[in-house]
Amino acid sequence: MSEQIFSLQPFSSTKSLPNLKIAGNIARNGNQLAIRYMLEGNLKEIAIAPPSNTPSRKHELWEDTCFEFFLGIKDSAQYWEFNLSPAGHWNVYRFDGYRQGMQEETAFEKLPFNVQNQADGLILVLDVDLDKIISAEQAVELGITTVIKNRNGEVTYWALTHQGVKADFHLRDSFILEF
Repeated sequence: MSEQIFSLQPFSSTKSLPNLKIAGNIARNGNQLAIRYMLEGNLKEIAIAPPSNTPSRKHELWEDTCFEFFLGIKDSAQYWEFNLSPAGHWNVYRFDGYRQGMQEETAFEKLPFNVQNQADGLILVLDVDLDKIISAEQAVELGITTVIKNRNGEVTYWALTHQGVKADFHLRDSFILEF
């Protein structure tokens, strides 16, 4: 099993940045991928949806506070976008290439994950079996991202690295973790 620790950086902009820290760890064991996000700081200013009693697949989760990661097969243009809402809602999209051929990934019928709200933070943990989309022998490249929406409606974009002139999580140069 290989594990890596990560820390996300906000995209530099003229907006005032919330006083937050987004870090975590990710590991791959065979085709099991485990990711843990830790959001720490003044969460009173952040719009965080309350937990849902009936979490489900939903579209456009990135319009609100949303934890995400992008998984691409090494040496292939194909990749997937995983969206995880603190409310428990989720979605997975498959792309043929950079922002091309976006389709809901139907290989996943559910994507259960755990959200723990704490006094000074939030922890989100997902364990996902990638057998539905790739083989255990395939090397993957990952980009880890988060969208933070403030209560005033401002949105900030956090990632391992920002390679473009504007925040763009789909840029393959940003998929810098390899497993």
